[in-house]
Amino acid sequence: MSIAPALALREGDRTRLGELARLPSVPSGLAKRARIVLLAADGAPNAQIARTVGVSRPTVIGWRDRYARGGVAALADEPRSGRPAVIDEIHVVAATLSDEGRPPERLGITHWSARFLAAELGISFASVARIWRKWNIQPHRVTGFKFSTDPELEFKIRDVVGLYLDPPANAVVVSVDEKSRDPGPGPDRADAAAAPRAASPPDL
Repeated sequence: MSIAPALALREGDRTRLGELARLPSVPSGLAKRARIVLLAADGAPNAQIARTVGVSRPTVIGWRDRYARGGVAALADEPRSGRPAVIDEIHVVAATLSDEGRPPERLGITHWSARFLAAELGISFASVARIWRKWNIQPHRVTGFKFSTDPELEFKIRDVVGLYLDPPANAVVVSVDEKSRDPGPGPDRADAAAAPRAASPPDL
C-alpha cells in the first residue's frame, strides 16, 4: 500500500495550526482538522492519522486535500442555511493584535486588512469589520503592541471582557497598579521637605 507524502505547509501555518489544535476555545471539529493537517505534515500515514484523531481514512484524505487547495481558511466549516454561526470575538481580537499586529510574511502586507484577516480565519469580511468597530481596533495604527505569552491569557481576557459585556448585579471591580519599588519623592514633595517650617508661638 502506498503512503502519501508529507503534506507541505504554507509559511507560518504550523504555528497557527498548533493554536487551533491546542486552544480550548476552538470548536472540536476544527481542532481535529488542524491535528490531521499537522500529522500529515509530519509524514504520518493516513491510516495512522485516522486512528489517532478518531476519524475515517477518507476524512483524513478529504481534509488534506482541502488544506492543500485553500490553506488554514479552508478548514473552517462551509456556510450552512439557517442560523448563522457564532463568531468568537476574542479570537478575532487576539489574531489581530498578536505578533505586534504584523500578518505572516507570506501574505506580503505590513498590517491586517479586514479582508485579509477574514480569509485567514475563514469568516466573513463584514464580521471582522464589525468586531474591529466594536472594539475600536485600527490595525494600521498598531505599533509596538506586546501580546503576553501567559498560557492563561485567553481565560483572563474572557474574564475581564465578560465583566464589561455582562456585569453581575452589585459588582465592584478594583484595579490595582503594583509598583516594584518606591519611586521616591517627586519634585513637589522634595520642595515641601526642603522648605523651612514656621516657628511655633511661645507658650504664655
